[in-house]
Amino acid sequence: MMLQISQRGREHLRIAQTLLRTVETMTDQAIAAQVKALADEYERRALKASLDDAAKALARSASSSEYDWHT
Repeated sequence: MMLQISQRGREHLRIAQTLLRTVETMTDQAIAAQVKALADEYERRALKASLDDAAKALARSASSSEYDWHT
């Protein structure tokens, strides 16, 4: 199954990528680890947002086709 990334998901991924680029330049490893954890969280949010948005779109589609079926 191929999941298309939603606009919200893309925004979360953009933030994660920005954070990861920042981590690459850090010399303080403790702070770098915290920023990396934050980037990982945004990657999880990207997946969740895309899954949620896909489920909502599917529900709308099912609702719409159900309406068409009854008319």
